[in-house]
Amino acid sequence: MVSVVQNVAIDCANAYELARFWSKALGRPLDPESKPGDVETAVPLPEGPLLYFNQVPEPKTAKNRLHLCLRPETSREEEVERLLGLGATLVADRREPDGAGWAVLADPEGNEFCVLRSAAERAAMSS
Repeated sequence: MVSVVQNVAIDCANAYELARFWSKALGRPLDPESKPGDVETAVPLPEGPLLYFNQVPEPKTAKNRLHLCLRPETSREEEVERLLGLGATLVADRREPDGAGWAVLADPEGNEFCVLRSAAERAAMSS
């Protein structure tokens, strides 16, 4: 027997607002029962576990030990700009002049995540 990942839990100061950011970032709706002020909410993903947001009293104090890596449908640069417009911040730029690498961003509560090259950008580099 094995276990199945049910959700990825994200501790946060404002569960509803952070879930709204990730809902917009991923183009996925909030859990239909979510409402402002909820201390727990989720963003169901089409495949795999859901993102579960759990409001906690303590603030984030260090780098994440686990983070999400996003592969955009558009170009990496377009997606980075879109996410910055939603409220993310650039933490570290690991993009290389040849197109390789990734951008490290943080959501509005400081949780780091990476934006990778799109599948089309990866294919173009390998041909």
